[in-house]
Amino acid sequence: MNATLKRLCTSIPLFSAALLMVACSTTPKPSIDFKQDYDFSKARKISFYDRSGQVSGDNPLQLSDFQKERIDDALALELRNRGFEVVDSDAEADLLLSWHLGTQHKTDVRTYETPSYGMGYGRYGGYNRYSMYNCWNCSNTEVSVSNYTEGTFIIDMIDPKLGKSVWRSVTQSKLKGKKHEDEPGEINEAAALVLGTFPPL
Repeated sequence: MNATLKRLCTSIPLFSAALLMVACSTTPKPSIDFKQDYDFSKARKISFYDRSGQVSGDNPLQLSDFQKERIDDALALELRNRGFEVVDSDAEADLLLSWHLGTQHKTDVRTYETPSYGMGYGRYGGYNRYSMYNCWNCSNTEVSVSNYTEGTFIIDMIDPKLGKSVWRSVTQSKLKGKKHEDEPGEINEAAALVLGTFPPL
């Protein structure tokens, strides 16, 4: 994971637009699937689906219009960098881009083994205080429980003639509650990340 992604993963905010497109996992690549027999080489113009930008789940975020615009602008910029024309009219578009954020409460339970040396006696020491046997290898089990919100950022490329998605990217992140000002560079990098290898070769 590069330095920028490490910084994002340690400071991702709940109210930042950038976080919606970044997966802070050991493998920061999105899960990609697409219609195998679809000819993506014919798709040159892309528009945003009119119902794009929906948020759902058991802890939905309230995104402002300008936060949604930041996401749209970053995705549009990345598509232009890849040679696509981003148009306003659905009638002109070969594909419609729709993004959606789903949120879900999660509980992380972890157990840790910690050494327990008990009470020492004489030159040998390290005896368990209850049974008085040598206990250098004994341990205590501690349990840590934490609650967090997992965000799933989904992008669909929809063929308007078929009325179906022909390409999908799914990126998951653990969302934190720290507020943060969105940096254009971070959002643009996140857009490149979630679009993955689109269009497929």
